[in-house]
Amino acid sequence: MAMTGPMAKGEIVYKIYRALTYGLSPLLHLHLHWRKLRGLEHPIRWRERLGRPSLRRPSSGPLLWFHAVSLGEGMAAIPVIKFCSQRRPDVHILMTTTTVSAFEVLKDRLPANVIYQFAPIDTPAAMDAFLGYWKPNWIVIMESELWPNLIIGASKCGIGLALLNARLSAKSFRHWSRPVLFPLMSLLLPKFSLIAPLSSVQAIHFQLLQAPPFSIKFSGDLKYVVDEYEQKDTRHIEYLQKQLSQKQVWMAASIHRGEEEIILGVHNVLVQTHPDIVTIIVPRHPQHGQEIAEELQKGGQNVALRSQHKELIPGTSIYLVDTLGELRQLYKLTPIAVIGGSFFPGLAGHNISEAAAAGCAVLTGHHVGHFSHMVREMQQYNSLSVIQVSGKLELEKVLMELFADAKILESRQKAAKEAFHALSSAVVSNAWDVLNFHLLRNKC
Repeated sequence: MAMTGPMAKGEIVYKIYRALTYGLSPLLHLHLHWRKLRGLEHPIRWRERLGRPSLRRPSSGPLLWFHAVSLGEGMAAIPVIKFCSQRRPDVHILMTTTTVSAFEVLKDRLPANVIYQFAPIDTPAAMDAFLGYWKPNWIVIMESELWPNLIIGASKCGIGLALLNARLSAKSFRHWSRPVLFPLMSLLLPKFSLIAPLSSVQAIHFQLLQAPPFSIKFSGDLKYVVDEYEQKDTRHIEYLQKQLSQKQVWMAASIHRGEEEIILGVHNVLVQTHPDIVTIIVPRHPQHGQEIAEELQKGGQNVALRSQHKELIPGTSIYLVDTLGELRQLYKLTPIAVIGGSFFPGLAGHNISEAAAAGCAVLTGHHVGHFSHMVREMQQYNSLSVIQVSGKLELEKVLMELFADAKILESRQKAAKEAFHALSSAVVSNAWDVLNFHLLRNKC
């Protein structure tokens, strides 16, 4: 039966998209070369982005492909991957991400039996080559990686599709709702056997974009799940913990450009009344940390850089972390965590649950994007669990109060940890249940 309405228009839009991505393939290949030269693609394994494998597919047995764009989504996928591996040892698991930073952290955290590759770009040749080689039986996409050639290619091959931790930012929802793109989304979303949204608002957004209601099932937010990972070498963290044991400590994590001015401004005020204070700053990107250190050193300020394993000598009150993959361990060193990426319009916040799990008093700004549901859920469970501040003056005031009153600080820490444990329980098993029922059991 011929398609009518939005789906028929969606087919036309998809054919245009496929033709464009085919025509632009040479330029996209050149762009990958350019990114490799800049260190943004893996120097050896970058060809995987063209759908060229570097590892063999297991010769027999079904294969489940998990795809996450970057580190945060990849970390959220790991507990589900481990659960699937335990419950279905007969299933081979393939994991892909797109960023080098995700690769450097996740390669050591995935179970040994998981195959790890870089994801192909969404050109016809790269995606068709990838699907043809790996022949996955099912694909689980994390959050919002809605690539047309991937989804249509998988559907044509009879591959089951699921979208876990499904979300669309307000900007993306407006983007996909436009008259030109709405038919394409109307074509793509019905291809999914399962869409597990982050919230009821997200569920409504997906239904407005023509996701079938029967495919939408809630399982909880996987970013609440803090996967326990055994650090290979904890000596440097333990030594840092000893150095901080007699200090008053707070940490600003996942700081974006410009936010360091707020953090350093607050630090300069706090150090006046708390001369033993140490401010740990963890920029979103390591290079940014090195740039901040250089600027401070030019101004005559002592700074300890994490990558250099520098000691906190007398007179050093700023510790800059310019490494990746240590945030969860660093949260254990501080009673207070300020989560960045949230102080300026246009930013979208970062995961606050990791700090709460470590028992930190949690502070963040108001520009938290899709993490607003996490902030709201934790505050609804316990109003003391998350403090939102509007900028430097308010952050300064709250930190002054926390450092001045140990009981208030302790109550904030306890509230955050209790909210985390209450909201994170059973999330992984719920995700497994919906995946198994709507996806894995239907195809072999």
